[in-house]
Amino acid sequence: MDETVKPVRIPPEMSIYAEKHDIFDLVQTMVSSLMVDKPDDPISYLMSLLKRGRVEPPKIILLGPPASGKTTIEIPADIWIELIQHRLSKIDCFRKGWVLEGFPQTRLHALTLQAAGVIPNHADVYHQTFVWPPDPEVAERLEQDSGGSEEQRLAHLQLYGRELAGLTTAYRHVLKTINADQPHTDVYEEVLRYVLTRRESRAPQTPRILLVGPPGSGKSLQARRLADKYKLVDLNCGQLLKAEAADGSTLGQLIKPYIETGHQVPDSVVLQVLSQRLSALDCTTRGWVLHGFPREPEQARRLQESTYKPSRVFFLEMTDDVAIERLTLRTIDPISGERHHGLEHPAPNREVEARLQTHPDDTPPRVQEKLTQYWKHAARLKALFPDGVHVNADQDPHTVFECVESRVFKRPDIRPNQ
Repeated sequence: MDETVKPVRIPPEMSIYAEKHDIFDLVQTMVSSLMVDKPDDPISYLMSLLKRGRVEPPKIILLGPPASGKTTIEIPADIWIELIQHRLSKIDCFRKGWVLEGFPQTRLHALTLQAAGVIPNHADVYHQTFVWPPDPEVAERLEQDSGGSEEQRLAHLQLYGRELAGLTTAYRHVLKTINADQPHTDVYEEVLRYVLTRRESRAPQTPRILLVGPPGSGKSLQARRLADKYKLVDLNCGQLLKAEAADGSTLGQLIKPYIETGHQVPDSVVLQVLSQRLSALDCTTRGWVLHGFPREPEQARRLQESTYKPSRVFFLEMTDDVAIERLTLRTIDPISGERHHGLEHPAPNREVEARLQTHPDDTPPRVQEKLTQYWKHAARLKALFPDGVHVNADQDPHTVFECVESRVFKRPDIRPNQ
């Protein structure tokens, strides 16, 4: 075989290591900084970036209308930007991060800052409320700020109102609107929560999604929707085993007797089939969504210890009554192949209804047996995946999908120093 066209095998552990250590984000940050700053010595520049540490310091811009009595000094925008660039280049800003307030005032200012490489990772829109001093003596000697007339303050507010839409557009990817009509401590807590929330990464990711839930919770449906939208590989463990048995391979011949007799395939064999499939090029490059495995704690432990550890785990939860209703009332038309449900999608006429068939696994005794088996291990499975996301599956499938989708690429928040 011509080695120049042979498919490249990407080790699954590569993406796991890269995501664990934020390698993709690190490379993205370094390349972005390199293209903005254009240093004469790129290698030394990149080495200095690496020495700064893995955690990117906060870069925050506060936007809001002029405060009452604030004096504005009219300085040309290019001079402002030159001054800001000079200050932000200091080592303390590199290491600790920075908060910029009072500039930009227009969308043109914002775009000019971005072109100069001053790019925040947070932008907050707010109105700074007055904070009454707790000391009565200080409160008694306060005086009205005489800076600026009422007309000047109104003009500044009108200018801010005209420019707000442009500023919002310029920082739409990092913007957070804060309601300042509340105690200043609450405003601070809300801003702090946003600053400590990690933004959605634009670095490449390879989703490795595991769906766990009782029979009838919609695992297959949600897996199919995720696979369709994000081009993931949909892996139904049961279907994988049947396909391997039908293939006639050595491994398939070992599996076939278990499937024909309805017995459980040994874990070692199941993991061998999964390892073989998950190491394929499409899984390592596009990502995957797995369901139907693990069903027992020992299977879950072996999956976690393998090189195919899932990056997201979802528990689709519902009561037994709902699961029984979903499964025991579903049927199939043997002629058209169309699936029906006694409540949600009944047969169109009596002729079709008369020939509908129920799968042996959907009989009430069999469904109850599968539910009992699931709940026997459910608590221990959840304990093995403490970061798993619990989703109420007893609702519209589209709503369930939105709940799952919103957490597929969500990264954990940054924890502040205690």
